[in-house]
Amino acid sequence: MKKFISLMLMATMFMLSLSGCGPASQEADEPQDQQEQQEETTDETQTAQADSFAVWQDNTVSFTPKVAEYSIDSDLGNVERTDILNVPDSANEYLAENGFVVTDGWYDEYFSIYEDNRYEYIPSFVTTDSVLHTYHLYFNFLLKSLEEDQLYDLAYDVSKSMQELSLKQYETLKGTDWENAARRNVAYFSVGMKILDEKNAKIPEFVAQAVADDIGLMEAHEGMGPSNVMGEPFYLEDFSQYIPRGHYTKSEQLSRYFKALMYYGRMTFRLKEVDETRSAILMVEALKNSDDARNDWRRLYEPIGFFVGEPDDLVYLDYVPVAKSAYGEDFTVATLLENEGGLDKFMEAAMDLRDPGVNSMPVLGTILAPGEGVEERTEEIKGFRFMGQRFTIDAYVFQKLICREVGNLDGSMDCPKEDSRMLPSGLDIPAAMGSKIAYKILDEMGETGYEKYPENMKKLQDGMSKLPQSQWTTNLYWGWMHTLNSLLPEYGEGYPMFMQSEEWKKKELNTYLGSWAELKHDTILYAKQVYAEMGGGPLIEEKDDRGYVEPNPELYARLASLTKLTADGLKDREILSAANEEQLTKLEEMLIGLRDISVKELENTALTEEDYEFIKAYGGSLEHFWNETFTDAEKEKGNLLNDNPAPLIADVATNPNCCVLEVGTGYVEPIYVVFPIDGELHVGRGGVYSYYEFSWPMADRLTDEKWRDEILWGEGTKPDRPAWQTFLKIWE
Repeated sequence: MKKFISLMLMATMFMLSLSGCGPASQEADEPQDQQEQQEETTDETQTAQADSFAVWQDNTVSFTPKVAEYSIDSDLGNVERTDILNVPDSANEYLAENGFVVTDGWYDEYFSIYEDNRYEYIPSFVTTDSVLHTYHLYFNFLLKSLEEDQLYDLAYDVSKSMQELSLKQYETLKGTDWENAARRNVAYFSVGMKILDEKNAKIPEFVAQAVADDIGLMEAHEGMGPSNVMGEPFYLEDFSQYIPRGHYTKSEQLSRYFKALMYYGRMTFRLKEVDETRSAILMVEALKNSDDARNDWRRLYEPIGFFVGEPDDLVYLDYVPVAKSAYGEDFTVATLLENEGGLDKFMEAAMDLRDPGVNSMPVLGTILAPGEGVEERTEEIKGFRFMGQRFTIDAYVFQKLICREVGNLDGSMDCPKEDSRMLPSGLDIPAAMGSKIAYKILDEMGETGYEKYPENMKKLQDGMSKLPQSQWTTNLYWGWMHTLNSLLPEYGEGYPMFMQSEEWKKKELNTYLGSWAELKHDTILYAKQVYAEMGGGPLIEEKDDRGYVEPNPELYARLASLTKLTADGLKDREILSAANEEQLTKLEEMLIGLRDISVKELENTALTEEDYEFIKAYGGSLEHFWNETFTDAEKEKGNLLNDNPAPLIADVATNPNCCVLEVGTGYVEPIYVVFPIDGELHVGRGGVYSYYEFSWPMADRLTDEKWRDEILWGEGTKPDRPAWQTFLKIWE
């Protein structure tokens, strides 16, 4: 429990350190008071011990880069194996000047290009993109398997228990000021039950219409509308969020789970509204006094925390100590009626709990008057969520760099206006993490022209630089972001020529954002979204096909640590099969091998024959890992690669007036890189992400299937690639 508290406090202190991005709503000494308050909880509330999963173990790496300087002839005359170049005419000059070039391609998976290399004797260039993608495959597979095998049933069980407990509360509270709050809870948990088990769920007649109305709005997913379950006062919900996306389109079971958990994760019982707070207190009372319900809630809540992080909004763990303080240690429904002053005492104390760092609720412009800002919005959105969506660092960055926080291009702060920054850019994330090239591109795009954008970005960068590694390694989501940050440093003397250019830094941004898009895709259900307001071939003459590993030892080391954290955490909770543990161990070993080879390359140490064979066999390794992320039943269906290619899509931010920001990946594209071997220059081929970013109507949030079938492959208009991807040379 203390570990959970310390993690939440660390996040709180981080947000406080950035309070200059908007009006501060807490004093610096308040988190300590909150800690003292929470530490008074008893064993029954100790249900979210993040440290009980696993502890990050560093894979230390030490090296001194000393690759000898080299230059490439303009006609590539001093480069071996130029026979492999299959690039547009415009690419040769770029390759000679920068040491690498990317072309548009049509590979469904990374292993395809590397297996082609092996059978055609093409030197392989092992990219960071390919290993990050492989981790995504396992992260997504393990999360999907956990949801299908355990979390779906837990979601139903806790819904059923809470509906029954809410019904008992309702019968007790009829005719009192708490009656409507109890009725709301019966309807709320009935929605979850009906979604998860439409045929067998028993819905009380007195809430049946409200339940049907909210589910109907989910199925229509047309956008903003009032929730009939929440009732009065007016509660606006974005029902477009209930379009199953990510891996949740793979089965009816996953689609139902998605909608139910989205409902439990988004609906907020606002602290400023007395009757909604009564509903929250009744949920807390039910969980506190029912071992079965509380244990089911814990078993559902904790694994999500390990994958994604702690909730941004207030949950049972936050409210129960406040309720005990207001109503007594052993409070019951009867106590709520007897203690007439308890509600005021609870609401006053709960106001001192942490504020949400990310706004995921639509807030009407009529609520916030011109000149009002963060404090007023926080008052509107602060409250309790039964299974709150999770705080993520990237969503927090987005929050600080859009409408209301950054103002407008005309220098005003009123929001929204025609020139308000209603949607962020993916580049905001690496820029906030310290990427100079990302900020430079944003500046060239005009994104830094908003009144407080430079100021807020500087504060974000300062805050990020002060975060300890212990914060970056608290869960798998943060660990993934920590791994991506190893793509951002500048490379100078001693590194290969291709890594020292500004163009390579753009390629690294493409890698960063491609992997980040996969992270957002995999966690689309749980991560809070910001609102503004992966045989043989023909006989070929054998040639020198020695390859090269993209020399980023730190990334391979961090990704190996993240892979071990994944395995250890799931194994500790007995939710990892022996087969999956074996595959994660093999992945960790492969990453350590890549780390060691890249250190040799940077220190100008000759690779062994075993090292070169490792690189040649890389495609087979990737194909093995890819194949192991499917169940036996899935492998028996159709063409596995055609049905499960690499391209994916995720919406990451919402402009409630119209649209969402979609980020995604397309086909795997070939990258050609010139690298040194034994004093000679060779060219090799690898695979990289194709990253897309564009706005899209919110009522039509894209699924992977629509993105692939109708836009990438179909007759739909494919969005343009970001203009800053100047390393990409298109076939005309």
